Amino acid sequence: MSVDNEFGIIFDPSMEALIGALERLSEESECLGLNMSQKSERRGIHVDQSELLCKKGCGYYGNPAWQGFCSKCWREEYQRARQKQIQEDWALAERLQREEEAAYASSQGAQTQPTLAPFSKFEDKKTNVTTRKVTTVKKFFSPSSRAAPKKASPEKNEQSAPSGRERHADTLLRDLKEIFTPPWELASPAEETQEAKAPSPSISRQSSVETDKVSRDFIDFLKNLQKPGRDIHKQCRIFLETMANKKEVSAEEQSEYVQDFYQNVAEKLQVHFKGSSERVERVMDQVEKYIMTRLYKSVFCPETTDDEKKDLAVQKRIRALHWVTLQMLCVPVNEDIPEVSDILVKAITDIIEMDSKRVPRDKLACITKCSKHIFNAIKITKKEPASADDFLPTLIYIVLKANPPRLQSNIQYITRFCNPSRLMTGEDGYYFTNLCCAVAFIEKLDAQSLNLSPEDFERYMSGQASPRRQDQDGYPSHVNNSPSLGQAYQNLERLSGLGERQERVLEGARRLERDLIEWSDGVAREVQDILDKYPLEICHPASAIDSDNVENDRLPPPLQPQVFAG
Repeated sequence: MSVDNEFGIIFDPSMEALIGALERLSEESECLGLNMSQKSERRGIHVDQSELLCKKGCGYYGNPAWQGFCSKCWREEYQRARQKQIQEDWALAERLQREEEAAYASSQGAQTQPTLAPFSKFEDKKTNVTTRKVTTVKKFFSPSSRAAPKKASPEKNEQSAPSGRERHADTLLRDLKEIFTPPWELASPAEETQEAKAPSPSISRQSSVETDKVSRDFIDFLKNLQKPGRDIHKQCRIFLETMANKKEVSAEEQSEYVQDFYQNVAEKLQVHFKGSSERVERVMDQVEKYIMTRLYKSVFCPETTDDEKKDLAVQKRIRALHWVTLQMLCVPVNEDIPEVSDILVKAITDIIEMDSKRVPRDKLACITKCSKHIFNAIKITKKEPASADDFLPTLIYIVLKANPPRLQSNIQYITRFCNPSRLMTGEDGYYFTNLCCAVAFIEKLDAQSLNLSPEDFERYMSGQASPRRQDQDGYPSHVNNSPSLGQAYQNLERLSGLGERQERVLEGARRLERDLIEWSDGVAREVQDILDKYPLEICHPASAIDSDNVENDRLPPPLQPQVFAG
């Protein structure tokens, strides 16, 4: 028994031993917990699959470019906000007009109007003010430039000049028609006939070989549909003509026009094919290919957007992150395996090839091929199927190593002009959503994301230092700063290692040959020694009695036994 003087608690020796064991166990558990927390920090990048879905809960894949919505929900939100803005602008214009009319009427109420000429001047002035307001409001709705009307003769203007209110009403009707009517339905039958007879320069100019081939393939495909095919081709031509006159509109409005056209054609095809989704999807693929091949130059990375600026920012960001390794991202891939290394090269090639395609569906196909190569590489390394937590870090690593050209422009192009059903469901939509998440992660990547200290991260980003792999120790500094030179040095080391192994194999073969010769000689000596010690005596067999008688053929036959009857 002992007494603790500080607390006055009586301890038993066995209790002290138990407490000591408990303390050691507690320390070990804390160390174990620290190790587990470090391991959990090194688990890598985890994205819950629910985060990839539309935040409105419709079950389709969302997209960061659509603020987390899917294509369908984003269009509904965009159209709702657009209609609200139109109504607010329209109400503002009407209120300003009423206020100015009231102010003008109050200032002129006390004055008389003796002749008709001053009244006409008042109407003209009010019409000019109203028209100027309406034009200002129209800029919110349609930034496209309209062709100025033809000037009529003064005599005709004097005979049929409408009043100010009539011109104002016509302007309102025309604006409302252009706002709420799909662009491909604005052309009148007379204009359609004129377009068929004399196509515009944008259509008749010499196209590229690829565009001509796509046009021929589209016409051949539509021939099998007969009358619906002719209607679709006519709609496509009218739509292309309409889009040719709207090059100055924003990219969002171009996207709205294209998506509305897709929806209009798909609804008509649903009626014609009586709900056969496979046939509708096949026709829509051809429509998308034809339309977007013709519109590619005018809608890909347009001047009205900052896509090019974003491309340069992402490219610079990825170039600054060239030092990121597999271990930092916890990528479950072993590049030392030749088959895995070849697959990763194919994945990098596919993601780079995306920029060379014109059709959104073809760009999506490149992303899908790249993703499937990634899954194969993970499967070969782990010898088991890959999971979603393994896929996203590897995709980020591939994007960092590939640094695809015009990455943001391609993502925005797919987002704006791809068939929405392909982005909302299926493997294409899943892989594209993961690519958007990978780009967003790269843009926000920091020291904590790579399990580094802020100091090391800043030194790596500024180029003052570079993380060295264990097998790269002893390389010159310029080799450590260049991944390609580091890979070349590794290949040289592997080649030198292969030479050493070959020398060892040849030396072993020569040693085996000497051993075989020595063994053969030893066996021969032992056999000779045995023969010398125990000589072989050859005994000739005894000759026959009559062997020396050469005339034995003259001898009488041998006696034969005979039986006599007793």
